Amino acid sequence: MINLADAPAIGAPRGATFIRLEPDGVTWPDTGVNVQVMQPGEPNGRYHSEPVQEDFLVLYGECIAIVEDEERALRQWDFLHCPAGCEHIFVGAGDGPCAVLMIGSRREDACHYTVNDTAAKYDASVSKDTDDPAEAYADWRAQGPDVRVPNPWPTSS
Repeated sequence: MINLADAPAIGAPRGATFIRLEPDGVTWPDTGVNVQVMQPGEPNGRYHSEPVQEDFLVLYGECIAIVEDEERALRQWDFLHCPAGCEHIFVGAGDGPCAVLMIGSRREDACHYTVNDTAAKYDASVSKDTDDPAEAYADWRAQGPDVRVPNPWPTSS
C-alpha cells in the first residue's frame, strides 16, 4: 500500500511530473498505474498509440485529451477509455495543475508515435513516425535528465 502523496515523483525539463506507484526497482508485469501532473500547456508525452487498452481518470484540474486527432476538454472526474490502437495524448489546461490517473496493460510492451498536427500545437508530436521511444523523446531528453522532484500531490492551484 502507498499513499499517493508519499509516492516518488519524477520530473523532466519538458513534460509532466510522473508519480510512480510501483515500489522502487519493481515493475508490475501486467498493469501499469501512475499519476501524471501537468501544468497548463504542458503535455504528458508524445502523441502515440499502444497495442493494449488504457484508461484515464482526471483527479484534479482540467486538461485536453487529443484522441484520434480530436481535442476533447476534460475536467475533474472525467474518465476516458482508449482501446488498443487508439492514438492519444494529454495536455494540461485551465488555470492550474491537472492530475490524471493512468492505467494500462503491460501485456505487450510497444508504442507507435505518429506525426499529428493537432498534437504539434502543444509540442506533443514527433517529427516523423517511429516505434522507438528514444527517438520520439530525443529532443526532450537533450534538455536534461529526468530527476526526482518533490511530489506535487495533493495539487493546489
